[in-house]
Amino acid sequence: MRRNGAAFAVVALGALTLAACSGNVRDSAPSGRVSIPDLPGDPVPRPEPRSRYGNGPVYEVFGQTYRVMDSSSGYKERGVASWYGKKFHGRLTSNREPYDMYAMTAAHKTLPLPTYVKVRNLRNDKTIIVRVNDRGPFVHNRIIDLSYAAALKLDMVQDGTSLVEVTAISFDDVPPGDRPVRIVEPVEPVAGPSTASVTPVPERDEQRSPPAAESRSAAPVMQEHEIFVQVGAFGDRTNAERRRVALQSGGIGGAFIFADEAATPPMYRVRIGPISGVEDYDALVSKLEALGISDPYLVAL
Repeated sequence: MRRNGAAFAVVALGALTLAACSGNVRDSAPSGRVSIPDLPGDPVPRPEPRSRYGNGPVYEVFGQTYRVMDSSSGYKERGVASWYGKKFHGRLTSNREPYDMYAMTAAHKTLPLPTYVKVRNLRNDKTIIVRVNDRGPFVHNRIIDLSYAAALKLDMVQDGTSLVEVTAISFDDVPPGDRPVRIVEPVEPVAGPSTASVTPVPERDEQRSPPAAESRSAAPVMQEHEIFVQVGAFGDRTNAERRRVALQSGGIGGAFIFADEAATPPMYRVRIGPISGVEDYDALVSKLEALGISDPYLVAL
């Protein structure tokens, strides 16, 4: 992509400033002891105009092109959060505000700046609200970069990363159904072939195949704070079984079929897990991508 104009340069500069911090490479927490009561409270969401800087509409970092959303309405996603701290304290964010590691802020690759989001730690159910005023994290399989204070409140500073759910708090008047990005529960597919990438759009199986053997693995009962990865949802159990067998043949264990009879019509969801944490999730995503299965998403109570 050709780079045009001062606005793009500012966005790219702000994005690149934080690119190195993703995953906390060469970054650290502040010196001394910091306790949660010493931190500011969560920001109160309020309508704000879009920032003059950092809103694209298109920018490029490390050869990857990103398009800023027109609206945050309907945005909800689960994935991996990281945090950044002392190294970037005082530097300008993408919308040209000084980064304050003690403030409740965050960086996101495509949400409009600023946007308020609710972040829930899927491991302990702790929830915060942050104001997104920066771009990042530019690391594979990461969806949000939190300030040090935000990470401390979610109890993820020591681990460096955590599995989270991010939900935008939008004041935009967008008609229902206009969703700029995928939501946690995708549109239910009708059926799909085992080798196709799983995306939150309807799938149709145009080929007739002989029935596959019924899965002998029983779906585990989900416990509180247990996390699973869903890699397909099918209207026909045969197609779900085909996906499960493909995973097993590809060296991915722990897959099972969850018969969701609450759905109309019933759906057969292929899930893997439970997973132990971010390291386990990253390794699983890499294996799934090698099999041509993209866009897995997290399922938790």
